[in-house]
Amino acid sequence: MSIERSTKVLAGIFAVSGVVHLVKPEAYEMIMPAWVPAHREVILGSGVAEIALSAGLLAPRTRRVAGWGSLALLLGVYPANVKMATDSLATKNTGFKVIAFARLPLQWPMIRSALKAARG
Repeated sequence: MSIERSTKVLAGIFAVSGVVHLVKPEAYEMIMPAWVPAHREVILGSGVAEIALSAGLLAPRTRRVAGWGSLALLLGVYPANVKMATDSLATKNTGFKVIAFARLPLQWPMIRSALKAARG
């Protein structure tokens, strides 16, 4: 069974993002919603999850479960992306605003790819 291109792209995004979560967790702390407990631990855990899901998406035997896990992860981190966008409104940095708001619709193709992998 060949791997869909969108699944490969999602796996690559998760692999890179997962490593960044582990190597530079402080980069994500400012976008964590206040209601999320143990920010550092959640960031590190999501990094590990992203790396595991990346590997799972590439392996035929685990692709479906990794697809569902990827969907759950993407939906779970969406509030942080929303917070980043709303926080960006308080800055004068136009580039940051553009990036923060561009992340929101970019999540949807990733969600679609995860769902496609989950459904086989």
